[in-house]
Amino acid sequence: MCESCDSNPLQHASGRRRFLRLAGLGAGALLLTSALPDNIIQAAEETAAPPKPQNSISPEMALKRLMEGNERYVTGASKTHDFKAEREALVSGQNPFVAVLSCSDSRIAPEYAFDTARGDLFAIRVAGNFVTDEGLASLEYGVAVLGAPLILVLGHESCGAISAGIKAVKDHTVFPGHIPKLTDALKPAIEKVLHEPGSLMDNATAQNVKDSVKRLKNASPLLTDALGKGTLNIVGGVYRLATGKVELIA
Repeated sequence: MCESCDSNPLQHASGRRRFLRLAGLGAGALLLTSALPDNIIQAAEETAAPPKPQNSISPEMALKRLMEGNERYVTGASKTHDFKAEREALVSGQNPFVAVLSCSDSRIAPEYAFDTARGDLFAIRVAGNFVTDEGLASLEYGVAVLGAPLILVLGHESCGAISAGIKAVKDHTVFPGHIPKLTDALKPAIEKVLHEPGSLMDNATAQNVKDSVKRLKNASPLLTDALGKGTLNIVGGVYRLATGKVELIA
């Protein structure tokens, strides 16, 4: 495998230790790593092969592979997966090649939409596919600990959360329960495109994706560090319901 497409196990080791320190988690693991000489830790990392070596790729290759999978899905040429073998191969751990922040809509299934197998896609889902603190923490984990080289923010047509947000902005509709937390989070994107020509729903969907990508690129030292090193890319796209095609927009 070429150097640009190969993951750096030492870099992943550093990322994992940095993540644990920042998150304040895994005291036992921290105690162990601090007690061992660096050369022993590094040797262990180098000899431990990832569960799916084919997922240790560059951000560019990850995006190419992701979109090739979407093309197979669109044309009805999805691969047949051996779920039993995939389960057994992943008992020891995971190293997905992409993390996806998508909507909770039942019509949107990222694993199917990109024709991925078990252990390939690290999924975070929330209605409206916007960045929450918990979602950000999950993405940090996916990048710093699991080594995912790519994050995709995936919006979609006819999003119910976006529709509710538009009603809250234009008609001042107040929804019951905790739904206003969704509409409040989506208001900034909707207000940015409120007076732009074209479909407000389409414009707001795209703006929400762009805003989420921008936030992820600036919200976390763990992510900005990986972006700066070239080991991570963050992109955005919109899923077309009728065709299943994902169009990259950010």
